[in-house]
Amino acid sequence: MENQLKRYQMYIGGQWVDSASGETFTSFNPATGEPWCTVPKGTAEDVDRAVRAAGKAFEDSAWAKMTYTQRGKLLRRLGDLIAERAEELAVYETLDNGKLLREMRGQLKYLPEYYHYFAGLADKIHGETLPIDKPDLFVFSTREPLGVVAAITPWNSPLYLTTLKLAPALAAGNTIVIKPSEVTSASLLELMRLVEEAGFPPGVVNVVTGFGDPVGSALTSHPWVNRIAFTGGPESARHVVRGSAENFARVSLELGGKSPNIVFEDADPYNAAMGIVAGIFGAAGQSCVAGSRAFIHADVYDKVMELLVGRASGIKIGDPLASETEMGPLAIPGQLQRVEEYVQAGLDEGARLVFGGRRPEGLGKGWYYTPTIFEDASNQMKIAQEEIFGPVLTVIPFRSEEEVVKLANESKYGLAAGIWTSHVGKAHRVAKAIRAGIVWINTYRSISPIAPIGGVKFSGYGREGGWEAIYEYTQSKVVWVNTSTEPMPDPFIMR
Repeated sequence: MENQLKRYQMYIGGQWVDSASGETFTSFNPATGEPWCTVPKGTAEDVDRAVRAAGKAFEDSAWAKMTYTQRGKLLRRLGDLIAERAEELAVYETLDNGKLLREMRGQLKYLPEYYHYFAGLADKIHGETLPIDKPDLFVFSTREPLGVVAAITPWNSPLYLTTLKLAPALAAGNTIVIKPSEVTSASLLELMRLVEEAGFPPGVVNVVTGFGDPVGSALTSHPWVNRIAFTGGPESARHVVRGSAENFARVSLELGGKSPNIVFEDADPYNAAMGIVAGIFGAAGQSCVAGSRAFIHADVYDKVMELLVGRASGIKIGDPLASETEMGPLAIPGQLQRVEEYVQAGLDEGARLVFGGRRPEGLGKGWYYTPTIFEDASNQMKIAQEEIFGPVLTVIPFRSEEEVVKLANESKYGLAAGIWTSHVGKAHRVAKAIRAGIVWINTYRSISPIAPIGGVKFSGYGREGGWEAIYEYTQSKVVWVNTSTEPMPDPFIMR
């Protein structure tokens, strides 16, 4: 059976290679529960080879000799190739992680904007002339690339979350080794064909597939790695941080959240309800910014709940490749089990199940779960405090602005938040008071390469996207120039 599956290789040093051990593992289609491709099971030896290839490319390859403008042109070319192959890449994403083809199609068509944005920034990375307080010294700063970047990406949006790391890292002049989730390696390996076609020199971009142990551990602790960009869960993040103690690499972490979606009494009920649906049932809730806690003002609670439940009950669940499908499967069986356990915990703690809470019938062996809504819950329950990463919403009423700000901030996470109101002053007050890295007002899940993303508290640190990302992938160097023709002063006194 295995020889009938699509077979992938890793991409290291500009070459397509098998694992040093020769071992592979199987990737499954979440919509069917059936295997569809095999992927190399990487080793520490493969990691070392990839990091060394990246290090060599950074130090003494055509990449090192390129101007920033030339690097920007390569990034723009890569963006153009992604635009041309967007449909094909979208299908691979859907086969591997079960997200809707129509969502992946939209995401892939927009993804080139990130490469174009950072291509434009590539030759605009500059330092400053410093107005130093010593008349015979001229001082300026430059911003320089860090070196080898390690990027570790999750399974929920592989190409988008890789792009948030890859595009700015390359724009800044770094080289990179990417470890995708073992659940979703295929689309990233397909992207490497476009990296090759775009003309990036060998070793600039590398992919090592496999599991956190040994691949992730070997990569984050490798002595040649200067920067680690990680998206995933907090437990894996702790391993990343521990690994970075070996090489003192800079680290950024994007760790998900328990994002509040707040509906005030003056909000448009329909728009607010649809915003809640988008925030939690889009991507089957498998989103770092999922709005899994809805706080609805008591005065509009019944109306918004009626609209919310009505729309949730009409969501079309099924084959993610079908155009009419609105919610596909969860990406892995373990995630399906996790969702079921949290739903049971909600029931055990006394929350009331309003809708869903089960596997739908008639969808074969796929890993599907119905949109699920709880009410009569407290903000201290597990379903309101812990990230579920599935289509499970907890709804809690409130009566005042002060109360809901307190409720929203009573969480260890702080990635995103939504605010629904027609009152401009209230929108700004609450946005300022909410402890989160992203706040959407009268919208949800909006993205752009121009806007940075990232969280606070247990949602991590560092920012991806926007001009800020360039600072995450460069370091400052200060140069002092003596312009005086006079002899050197006393060498034993600092100037």
